[in-house]
Amino acid sequence: MRQTTFTKPAEVTRQWYVVDGAGKNLGRLATEVAAVLHGKHKPSFTPNVDCGDYVIVINADQIVLSGNKMEDKMYYNHSQWRGGLRTRSARVMKDQYTIEWVERAIHGMLPHTRLGDVQRGHLFVYKGAEHPHAAQKPVMLEIKG
Repeated sequence: MRQTTFTKPAEVTRQWYVVDGAGKNLGRLATEVAAVLHGKHKPSFTPNVDCGDYVIVINADQIVLSGNKMEDKMYYNHSQWRGGLRTRSARVMKDQYTIEWVERAIHGMLPHTRLGDVQRGHLFVYKGAEHPHAAQKPVMLEIKG
């Protein structure tokens, strides 16, 4: 007889990964990173337990978009006041708000629940190639494409 095994929060072992964003497509990078943050790459994945790993994204300023998305893609925020809509193009987001640009792409692919809030805290994005997490001994994670 087979039994489904569920991972308990105390049994989770976490790994640190570094992802180099230089020359990578934003969407493809975001899907791979979101899967690692959510824990779907592990055989012990349990949907209601935070079994994901920590991810560090470096060289975020060198991530690219394909086609005309730099000019055509827009990001919207609203203050909930009349006339409070703020619109920014992808180029403005990449040039001025690089970290938020990458985080928004990855955060949108995680669950929008309290569990997703915890998983979002395991993501660290940096513009350059240096990061302050050397003590955690992160492993390089290769992104396809």
